[in-house]
Amino acid sequence: MAIGERIHFFRTLRGMTQKYLGMLLGFPENSADVRLAQYEMGTRSPKAEITAALAQALDVSPQALTVPDIDSYIGLAHTLFTLEDNYGLTVSEADGEVCLKINTDKGKDAAELLQILSAWKAQKDKLAAGEISREDYDRWRYHYPEFDTTQRWVKVPSQALSDMLVEALMAEEKEDPNEKG
Repeated sequence: MAIGERIHFFRTLRGMTQKYLGMLLGFPENSADVRLAQYEMGTRSPKAEITAALAQALDVSPQALTVPDIDSYIGLAHTLFTLEDNYGLTVSEADGEVCLKINTDKGKDAAELLQILSAWKAQKDKLAAGEISREDYDRWRYHYPEFDTTQRWVKVPSQALSDMLVEALMAEEKEDPNEKG
């Protein structure tokens, strides 16, 4: 699915008109709907900053808008083939049904994909058990990995903060190099 189709999908899911969304992005009222229509129809592609603004206005991750183009069965098939090559996704059979599996022998990338799919399955299971609402489930999917608590996603401190901490420790050491705490 191309970015225009994703914009349209999330806009209608949120109950927004093209004009309203365009105005949220700061386009003039008289051309806001035309600009959004151009994005949705694929005659114009939003730049990175517009994509980020669209994602914010639609309450999704920018990555939810920029998914691979899988608007045809052939495109979808080639996306799956690429996933096999890069991430160890394989076609298999279980209980007489065709299914997809992860070949973890493919290395680190396959293991990461397996963790992502496991986290997704955990959310799907919570939805099926009534532990979370459909809205919570969709929020998790459309903001992934922001709300994922099963992964090891780590926020790394900025270089400035790291430099400041190193300087503070070095200054502390200079004050009393013989004192052991």
